[in-house]
Amino acid sequence: MALSTTAGELEERVRSRLDDVDVRYTPGRARIVRLIEAARGPQSAAELHAVVRDEVPLSSLYRTLDVLSEAGVLERSHRVEGVTLFELAEWLRGHHHHLVCTECGSVVDVDAGTKDEEILGAFTERIATSQGFLARGHRIDVEGICSRCAA
Repeated sequence: MALSTTAGELEERVRSRLDDVDVRYTPGRARIVRLIEAARGPQSAAELHAVVRDEVPLSSLYRTLDVLSEAGVLERSHRVEGVTLFELAEWLRGHHHHLVCTECGSVVDVDAGTKDEEILGAFTERIATSQGFLARGHRIDVEGICSRCAA
């Protein structure tokens, strides 16, 4: 389920996490966190750089993404074609899944809702248990064609 937090609460939670791992919360890092938080889904470094190119040099952007990922603020995933994507970690964003367009590569966050999430949880637990695996969570990416590409 998506967490409901204000921008100030998000900033404070990120600042606290970075303080815990002795990392400064610079204005550039704060800008990237806000940009990722405002996106409809995970973003690539190229997508982020297209927005902040006049504010944050590409080399700084990559360092920022690495630092925030290592600190547990961001999570990495991949597009169908292998491009690395970044989004807020689940402890900040809340549990969700993705719709992935196999035509244009767009990725959209979706909340399954409580009832469907219970069904997904039971399903993934059943699969894991059948293989002697201890499940600690799950992520579902639904691949298909977005409405823009289908038109």
